[in-house]
Amino acid sequence: MKTPVVWVTATLTAAIVITLSFLIATTSRGETIAFASSAGRLEVQTVASGLVDPWALALLPDGRMLVTERPGRMRLVTPQGQLSSPLKGVPAVWASGQGGLLDVITDRGFAENNTVYFCYSERSGSGGRTAVARGRLVDGTAPALDQVQVIFRQDGPLSSGSHYGCRIVQASDGNLFVTLGDHFSFRDEAQNLGNHLGKLIRIAPDGQVPKDNPFVGRDGAKPEIWSYGHRNPQSLATNPANGELWEIEHGPRGGDEVNIIGRAKNYGWPVIGFGIDYSGAKIHEATAKDGMEQPIKYWVPSIAPSGMAFYTGELFPAWRGSLFTGALGGQMLVRLSLQGNAVTGEERLLRNLNERIRDVRQGPDGALYLLTDSSAGRILRVVPAKW
Repeated sequence: MKTPVVWVTATLTAAIVITLSFLIATTSRGETIAFASSAGRLEVQTVASGLVDPWALALLPDGRMLVTERPGRMRLVTPQGQLSSPLKGVPAVWASGQGGLLDVITDRGFAENNTVYFCYSERSGSGGRTAVARGRLVDGTAPALDQVQVIFRQDGPLSSGSHYGCRIVQASDGNLFVTLGDHFSFRDEAQNLGNHLGKLIRIAPDGQVPKDNPFVGRDGAKPEIWSYGHRNPQSLATNPANGELWEIEHGPRGGDEVNIIGRAKNYGWPVIGFGIDYSGAKIHEATAKDGMEQPIKYWVPSIAPSGMAFYTGELFPAWRGSLFTGALGGQMLVRLSLQGNAVTGEERLLRNLNERIRDVRQGPDGALYLLTDSSAGRILRVVPAKW
């Protein structure tokens, strides 16, 4: 069991959080606004609008973007903000509760193969489950996905509409890591290796199980599992400083966590944690237990984190090496200062934007691109202000 590097309670958070996010100026059209930050004034530009519950953003080599909308649509977006018609070929999704069309990423060889991977909830019997598919982006006047193949389906009790997880990262070896939620009503299953609820899995690009996965050959265990004891992870990224996989997951009332993911590790949900049930009832046995990993940071109260990016760009030199995550309940962008694997500070940004931030990506131009989660969702671009 690791000793946590940072213990963040409500009191400590208040002491270390920098909240330099008050509104500075607004243009007459209301399309570009600026906020204060530790890196100077930030200009927030609206790249595209008119999206319905956008969930994930993938940046393409030619400057365009792929965006998912939870009701089941995937669109191409030009740098000028023009939205394509919904791509044909996207499988039917179960857009109930928190479910629908969720994450999308491009293959490492996208420039040559046009392959994308996406995660969604699908109807199965009386409920829903997480599925992962791959397809080839066909460009033109009517963009579409073809050669679509479902490469993974979650096994275990079905969801009534909550806690799908559904973030994807492709590792340097080409294998895919995918987060899977506990379906809310089945939290104890996160400790059960016999199903996929509350797990992080590792699969090959075609859905096959890598032979070196930790639970391959273990009786009663699903071979796709890489780590377990997760609640609802909606943030996943590789740390470019060391190649480690980092994950952020939602707690209940309190207890959102930042974790460094290790092979075959148990992250404790629901046995240990730092939150309470929505009813106010106790959930956890304790905050620590032998054989279970500690987060490197947690939030009490919750911020409802979603999306994740390590900043390596040139536009904000003071922020290189920082970790960014969106906050749904907190309605802000959160920056974490890092020293190695330790969180040394937190800055809360764009609070007066009054938007639920669903996804965070760094663009090739060094800007931060955000998705706002609403029925009038937008793609935002964050750059240093010039005015």
